[in-house]
Amino acid sequence: MIQFHNVSKEYQRSGRALAEVTFRLHKGEFAFLTGPSGAGKSTILRLAYFEEWPTSGEVRVSDLSSKEIRTRSAVAKLRRKLGIVFQDFRLLDDRSAEANVAFALEVIGTRRDQITPRVNRALSQVGLAAKLKAYPRELSGGEQQRVAIARALVNDPVVLIADEPTGNLDERATRGVFQLLRDINTAGTAVLMATHDLELVRSTDYRTIELDHGRIVYDSAESRPPAAGRLGELT
Repeated sequence: MIQFHNVSKEYQRSGRALAEVTFRLHKGEFAFLTGPSGAGKSTILRLAYFEEWPTSGEVRVSDLSSKEIRTRSAVAKLRRKLGIVFQDFRLLDDRSAEANVAFALEVIGTRRDQITPRVNRALSQVGLAAKLKAYPRELSGGEQQRVAIARALVNDPVVLIADEPTGNLDERATRGVFQLLRDINTAGTAVLMATHDLELVRSTDYRTIELDHGRIVYDSAESRPPAAGRLGELT
């Protein structure tokens, strides 16, 4: 699904963000990206949905490679296979929940007669069928994130990429959103989730990929024990 092979990323001002990162997210897998701020989690996600390109190495998503994909249309084709969720929701304030989700279909030219049933299905999937006419200001933080997840799901993605999706939520909303992500994964969608929340990480046996200074220092899929105190030191 997603494969990084010897991927490095450098920025002109801030320097190296990733150094020779190699891992593979398999079909239907759930994996956490953990590590302190600045470790490279968000950089990996931006590379995975081709917001950026690696300085060296290769990123493959499905059958598309960073060495080949360059045009805007090719990136748009890739993103139709992905669902992307951000910490800050990124909803349009002047549109209802229904319209926010519909927008994801409108921009790719979906037929109008297909939009409403797909939007209704996505909002029902995240438990917001009764609030499709509500505007973001009328929704709680957890509900806003559920709308964002519905928007990510409306294209039936094969992978859901989530960048700190519970970072702005209280404990109760965090539990609800995380359970929703688990349900989505159980239904067959792979999930790659960056998080600082160690309680979430420890509450499951999902794969954990830990980063530090742009390098993978632990991957539970490789059955290596972490260095003493490693996970406990994250914030």
